[in-house]
Amino acid sequence: MEQVKTYENFPCQVVLIANAVSLGIYLIGAYVIWQLGLLWFILYLLFIFGFEIRLLKGHCVNCYYYGKYCAFGKGKISSWFFKKGSPDKFMGREMTWKDLLPDLLVTLIPVITGVILLISNFNWRLLLALILLAGLASAGNGYVRSSLACKFCKQKEAGCPAQQLFDKNKK
Repeated sequence: MEQVKTYENFPCQVVLIANAVSLGIYLIGAYVIWQLGLLWFILYLLFIFGFEIRLLKGHCVNCYYYGKYCAFGKGKISSWFFKKGSPDKFMGREMTWKDLLPDLLVTLIPVITGVILLISNFNWRLLLALILLAGLASAGNGYVRSSLACKFCKQKEAGCPAQQLFDKNKK
């Protein structure tokens, strides 16, 4: 089996592509939620903000890429705001599907909302937004993680709870 090279710092183009996919998901999701009104839109944006802070503060501080450019650039961003944590904390935790719930809700909330809105009052723009959202969340995220990020990640060499979670399904 061929050994894949890992990155000490991910190339800028990978960081840009990975963040473009995430930002696309966030913006399309926000557009869908906007259909409910300003309050729901603000609440959704606050949820995304909290989600990102949780990642930066709770996970990125303990990652190998703290202070460096991971595929998403968050190791560098985390170092601007939070003190370095312990790599043992990152490697030592076991991830479950429950831990992925906030990640899933970023997409599921707008998708469910959009489907309900489409049933109550069909709108072509909303349908197109939901198709784009589903594409980015599934194929877009899948491509970023499998072909650009996880494949070249140094953290997986030391131990990655997400890799362990997904590898269980491959056995």
